Amino acid sequence: MIIFTTNLGDITIELDSERAPVTARNFRKYCEDGFFEGTIFHRVIKGFMIQGGGLTAKMREKPTRAPIANEANKGLKNLTGTIAMARTDAPHSATAQFFINVADNNFLDHIATTNAGWGYAVFGKVTAGMDVVKQIEGVKTDTIAGHEDVPVEPIIIEKVTIQD
Repeated sequence: MIIFTTNLGDITIELDSERAPVTARNFRKYCEDGFFEGTIFHRVIKGFMIQGGGLTAKMREKPTRAPIANEANKGLKNLTGTIAMARTDAPHSATAQFFINVADNNFLDHIATTNAGWGYAVFGKVTAGMDVVKQIEGVKTDTIAGHEDVPVEPIIIEKVTIQD
């Protein structure tokens, strides 16, 4: 389990290493390296998701490792409370950024091995702290440093704890 301590409270995440081994291992490595500490939830869209894991409070992108293979075809669904990898339009471009679904987002699920059909790889779920996720979902957002849907008051991941 991974515990993100944010300035709004704790979010506990259980990784699905069995069905999304590459993605779970990648995420855990970023956690072990302390990469997420000091990053923010930089994209918050009510009724959709909260995204974080790549930008500092000053809206600077942190350097990442190489992209990983997209495991969206492993059968995990983008349901409320699941955590998935963010990526560019290229299916196999995910590095460190992730999002937590605040609704059932089946349109993000894998439907085909085409660019448009790959979907977004779910690799775990929130097991505690959905109240914190919902609190983050409800914050005021604006366009900041060229990014849309950014919380006006930074939501910072202050500490990451790994519990085995």
